[in-house]
Amino acid sequence: MFYYVRMIARAAARIVRERLAAYPAVALVGPRQAGKTTLARQIGGRYFDLEQEGERLRLDLEWPVLERSNRLVILDEAQSMPQAFPRLRSAIDVDRKRKGRYLLLGSVSPALMKQIAESLAGRLSIVELTPFLLDELPRAALDRLWLLGGYPDGGILAPARAATPFPQWQRDYLTLLAQRDLPNWGMPARPALTQRLLKMTAAVHGQVLNASQLGNSLGVSYHTVIGYLDYLTGGFLHRVLPPYRANLAKRLSKRPKLYWRDSGLLHALLNVSSRSALLDQPWVGASWEGFAIEQILGCLAHRGMAAEPFYFRTSDGYEADLVLELSGELWAIEVKLSTVAKPQDMAHLERVADFIGARRCILVSRTGQAHQDGRRVSCGLPWLIDHLGELVKG
Repeated sequence: MFYYVRMIARAAARIVRERLAAYPAVALVGPRQAGKTTLARQIGGRYFDLEQEGERLRLDLEWPVLERSNRLVILDEAQSMPQAFPRLRSAIDVDRKRKGRYLLLGSVSPALMKQIAESLAGRLSIVELTPFLLDELPRAALDRLWLLGGYPDGGILAPARAATPFPQWQRDYLTLLAQRDLPNWGMPARPALTQRLLKMTAAVHGQVLNASQLGNSLGVSYHTVIGYLDYLTGGFLHRVLPPYRANLAKRLSKRPKLYWRDSGLLHALLNVSSRSALLDQPWVGASWEGFAIEQILGCLAHRGMAAEPFYFRTSDGYEADLVLELSGELWAIEVKLSTVAKPQDMAHLERVADFIGARRCILVSRTGQAHQDGRRVSCGLPWLIDHLGELVKG
């Protein structure tokens, strides 16, 4: 079973349109091949691919007409044409009341963010487009999405007999990032070292980050590893969860946890190509945990709910996989790869919620049933995704 991208509406489209109605310009950022160009073309407007020299020339020649036009101008890979940013700022400042004039597409690279900060601060809103998430797909796609990841061409939407099937597509994608994109964004590591780092971070997915250990294995310093990881996080490969700092008379974990954001890329790096092989791995629980966290955070963003994510862990074993600061309250969330939610798991999570003052404690498992009792919720991931809005308002 597979799904065609043209049949699936992107959840971020609504947010992009809302921001275009409120701002002169919007930057749609996200990893390569996540579907930014497809989404922009669906929204419609004059499209320019600024990675192409001919397109940059065409934009330059048509600029006087575009400035006066009421039609949306879409600039793909905008960081490829730095000289466009002063022009954008000038055009916007001439008439700040005109909204929805420019849609910029690009991966988060130092060049793009520097241009935005220097030229378009206060004039532009940033929207992130992730690979496909569960709230954009039929619920029957859950396990396929977990195994393959959400990239349209190589993950959930790829036909079973694709020219570059999973996990070869993912491996080629990461090789290209290591050899071309990351160096172009300024990451100083050699491609071979970057590929080693990618595999090493896959091996510690879901664990507390030990940059010194990674550095020793790579033959570089702790500070160098931290710098490299900043590029991987900025390129939407990694998510780093900081620890939640509560004022408790307990020793708390102080180091962040590292996750791969796309489970398909993670599984490709760890040489897993089927669901049965995935379930045989000793780290399968960490894979499911990271997948669930990414789905929760991404789907909250789709609903316009700003959430600050953390994790919580004490030295004596109390922990929550995800702590959310959301709408002025705290949620404590624990993720289990089990079809049966155990009472002791909920009791443990409630204790954590008491420690940090969380209003909700949510136990996410593989159950097909949901139970809600006051602040306690025990449910499967699809149910939680469907009811996030209700839980925030409730």
